[in-house]
Amino acid sequence: MSNPILVVYASRYGSTQEVAEAVATGLRDRGLTVKLQPMVETKSLAGCDAVVMGAPLFMFHWHDDAHRFLSRHRQALAERPAAVFALGPVHEPHDEQEWQSSREQLEAELAKYSWFEPVACEMFGGKYSPEKLRFPLNLFAGKEPASDLRDWAAIKTWAQSLTSKLVVSEP
Repeated sequence: MSNPILVVYASRYGSTQEVAEAVATGLRDRGLTVKLQPMVETKSLAGCDAVVMGAPLFMFHWHDDAHRFLSRHRQALAERPAAVFALGPVHEPHDEQEWQSSREQLEAELAKYSWFEPVACEMFGGKYSPEKLRFPLNLFAGKEPASDLRDWAAIKTWAQSLTSKLVVSEP
């Protein structure tokens, strides 16, 4: 692979950016060249052999930047392998129904793009910081405690597992 893998992210409060940074590190640990940037700053996928995109699920929807990214880069994404991750559940204790619901939400969001077939798709726990919420969401933040369900070991393992799915061998 001569060109980098592009890791792009959408992040409302910085949590997904931190996960994207960990994914990029996991890929670099496997000897790959990685370029990391926000989805909104991505003008073209030219010069990248593969893409990993991450965005949070928020209020039952995937981040708007992820939708715009898929629409804007449809042709380029169809020409290279792509993987997807999302941040979802933020509540303790672990509730399998909440996790399943988040997976289904992500699947429903991705189903809007029937042409898009990621080589890998993963749901990670999210982070909830009520003190970072902006109006009007901060009006509803008082009841839920802060939480961080991001599993850094699982994120690293998933990132490193992408190598065989994203690296296309030269003929």
